[in-house]
Amino acid sequence: MSQQTPSQQQASAVIAVRAPMRPTKIEKAANPRRALTRLLPYLGPYKIKLILVAGLILSITFLDLLGPYLMGRAIDRYIGNKDLSGLAQTALLMIAVYIGNNAFQALSSWTMAGVSQRALKDLRRDLFGHLQNLPLKFFDSTPAGELMSRLTNDIEAVNQAVSQNIIAMLGSLLSLVGFVVAMFVLNFWLALASVIVVPIMLWFTNFIARSTRKGFRELQKGLGELNGVLEESISGQRVVKAFRRNETSLENFKRVNADVFRAGVYANTYAMMLMPLTNQLGNLFVIVLAGLGGWLALEGLVSVGIIVTFISYAHGFIQPLRQIANIYNAIQAALAGSERVFDVIDTTPEAEDSRGAIALETIRGHVEFKDVDFAYVEGNPIIKKMSIEARPGQTVALVGPTGAGKTTITNLLTRFYDIDSGVILIDGHNLRDIHRADLRRQLGLVLQDTFMFADTVMENIRYGQLSATDDEVIEAARLADADHFIRQLPNGYQTLLSERAGNLSQGQRQMLAIARAVLADPAILILDEATSSVDTRTEVRIQKALLQLMQGRTSFVIAHRLSTIRDADQVLVIKDGEIIERGKHQELLERRGFFYQLYMSQFKGQAI
Repeated sequence: MSQQTPSQQQASAVIAVRAPMRPTKIEKAANPRRALTRLLPYLGPYKIKLILVAGLILSITFLDLLGPYLMGRAIDRYIGNKDLSGLAQTALLMIAVYIGNNAFQALSSWTMAGVSQRALKDLRRDLFGHLQNLPLKFFDSTPAGELMSRLTNDIEAVNQAVSQNIIAMLGSLLSLVGFVVAMFVLNFWLALASVIVVPIMLWFTNFIARSTRKGFRELQKGLGELNGVLEESISGQRVVKAFRRNETSLENFKRVNADVFRAGVYANTYAMMLMPLTNQLGNLFVIVLAGLGGWLALEGLVSVGIIVTFISYAHGFIQPLRQIANIYNAIQAALAGSERVFDVIDTTPEAEDSRGAIALETIRGHVEFKDVDFAYVEGNPIIKKMSIEARPGQTVALVGPTGAGKTTITNLLTRFYDIDSGVILIDGHNLRDIHRADLRRQLGLVLQDTFMFADTVMENIRYGQLSATDDEVIEAARLADADHFIRQLPNGYQTLLSERAGNLSQGQRQMLAIARAVLADPAILILDEATSSVDTRTEVRIQKALLQLMQGRTSFVIAHRLSTIRDADQVLVIKDGEIIERGKHQELLERRGFFYQLYMSQFKGQAI
């Protein structure tokens, strides 16, 4: 086996038991204001619609104030004077006010929903697009489930705040201002008594919001980890069942689920405290107004209609405060989610091509490593002062024990990782000075762990060259010796593969990978133990296809079965990140060195 990268090690231990988690630590959002500032540009392109929404909210606020005022006027002017005509007109006007209010609310909600979905579509696009440009070392340390959570749970939290709560927040703030102004216009003393409740409610809101912000951030983190556990468990069901780890997997899920439960209880307990507290304050508010208003009415300082209007305003005044408190909780969850989204977007992407990068339309395939050093983790070198030369059309075999650095060499050649020192040349050009797209277009990979998409066989092969015609795809399959088994599938080339092509054998997946590489027509070919997971009979078929694919191409072959590299132009024996032997297959056997020992350990008792 070859040296595994951290991401490959992670994949090979799909359902490994995780270390017990420490008790949940509730963390405060790092910078909520900055997260909000980062979100605003996504709403910028929709200014006209936002202005329309603002106008609708102003209209809604005006109508909210107008309804109670009309009720009070009806009591003072028409009911006391038994003016049925005036009362009927006022009643019809109130009906029109409430119908208009509901119509404006529906229109503003519909408009804002469209704006929010477009803005979040852009945010989701930016996040996913940025993921495509991140280096592999980022994925080495970040579970796939965690990233899926940021694309789904976290953005959904932002969606809830933007699509629903922005309108409610603006409406509530405007209503508060409108109610305060209207109350002071109607009666100074009743209005003064009304606003005393504001600082009390704001204090409660601020106290509870500090805790809910912490709780919702931890809840979002927990959901991300839970997604990671689910993704690993579902993807690794074969391993789980084969090693009878169903109970272990279930216990792992229960543990993480319990952490999410604790974080959710913490966050929502504080969030749910707001409603009963604001209800009690609202009831107290009405009692104070009724008592003070009654006394003022007995003294002849206010009319009954004014008192009724004030009590209506009191209910209207409490409702925005209650909404703001509840909305604040949703906004905390949204800010926590947006921080996690922007944490990914702010991650440094794969280094851009240098300003003078060379565009290589075609290459001959002359590859040189000169004194190359590399470490996945600083201070733990994997490749040490390595020098390799592969001339155009040559086949270079890389052999050695597990962890020696074989796969790492190919990772450096593809620029999945950049070297720490030394230089890698292709046709005399520094690898760093070549456009990545041109470089990778000239490289073909056939790996031990072949990845297939949940699509048709035809499209999986076409992935090597998206512009290829159906006939070209079929020809590539024929050259890869895959055409015969593809035609035996239920729908031939249009057979839909399951996730990771679980409905095909390992050998069949390898043949499709070879067909994909044939279609790509690369100048440099990398074969990373492409036959190590198949039976001997299938290996013969795959070897035949590989030999045809390798003709005229510079090829790097990582071999576990040493019998497969007999005809290699040079064999590099790698141990602890260094080349300890090099030469042809037979030459190395005759030296009776490390390669000889490896070979004999596989073929002891057989003729050399």
